[in-house]
Amino acid sequence: MALRTPHVSFEFFPPKTLDASFRLWETARGLAPFAPDFVSVTYGAGGTTRKLTHEAVTTIKRHYGLEVAAHLTCVEATRDETMKIVQEYADAGIREIVALRGDAPKGQERFTPHLDGFANSVELIEAIAARGDMTIRVGAYPEPHPDGSGTDSDVAWLKRKIDAGASSAMTQFFIEPETFFRFRDKCAAAGIDAPIIPGVLPIQSWKGARRFAEATGTSVPQWIDDAFDKTDGDPAAERELATRLCVELCEKLIDGGVERLHFYTLNRPELTRDVCLALGVKPTRALENVA
Repeated sequence: MALRTPHVSFEFFPPKTLDASFRLWETARGLAPFAPDFVSVTYGAGGTTRKLTHEAVTTIKRHYGLEVAAHLTCVEATRDETMKIVQEYADAGIREIVALRGDAPKGQERFTPHLDGFANSVELIEAIAARGDMTIRVGAYPEPHPDGSGTDSDVAWLKRKIDAGASSAMTQFFIEPETFFRFRDKCAAAGIDAPIIPGVLPIQSWKGARRFAEATGTSVPQWIDDAFDKTDGDPAAERELATRLCVELCEKLIDGGVERLHFYTLNRPELTRDVCLALGVKPTRALENVA
């Protein structure tokens, strides 16, 4: 039986240099033809890219006509400052927020709330939901959050976030589909019925992806280390392997009932484009050369 064609969404991060700006616009232009449900733009650790995120969000909305979800955190800002940002997004026509607690600022081991700020993501979600004019998306963790006490606690937190007003969640990336399915089953058992969208990371560099996995607590099975070792560092071989593994992961997720996929593009459109095409996601217009 043919697999269903999934809905897709993409995540970008705000540029810090002129070259990075060109890469972001190239990525947005290259992936826009796939008509994503939305694209999201991240917030730097400790809120360090607050202004850059706002500029990227409003530019993508204005120039590419995409539905943009702006990441927003509780880090190092008062409640009034945070809600002012929400209003600025609303004034710019942005109607989606990815509400997150956020990582600790550089040099701090753990998140500490601002004295006049939101204590956690649930408080932030409740404040945004009270406005009544924003779609709120949140993060989810199929493997234990580094600051949490285990998957059961993460599921309980996700339920609190959905109950507070969030309409969907995107997961941290994972390597094996069973990781997502186990988490989805736990969420269903806890009474969570909002869509949980698996976050998919096309592997641009295995060394970089492995470092990211270690930082986020993502399990790395031995077989994937072995597979990338066999490429001997050859870029073409590594890209071919990364594309095949990502397509296989997505196909297994779709076969297991997943209808939406959220791609962490790292502002590199090529692999995400190739995976979307392999999954049968048809562009609405001719794709430009982004290789």
